[in-house]
Amino acid sequence: MSVARVTEIIASGKSYEEAVENGVERAEKTLKNVRGAWVCDHSVNVKDQKIDEHRVRLKVTFVLED
Repeated sequence: MSVARVTEIIASGKSYEEAVENGVERAEKTLKNVRGAWVCDHSVNVKDQKIDEHRVRLKVTFVLED
């Protein structure tokens, strides 16, 4: 039997995909056994009438060690 935990993080990037990748990559540096992530929220910052930055709120699932 395994037990998992979920933690929430916020990450940003120049595109939606980059923001998600940045979040997952950063989570894997700190958390062991990352198994998945889902996007709870997506927002953008606008500068000079253009999208400047994408921000995602991720829930990251990781399995706890024995």
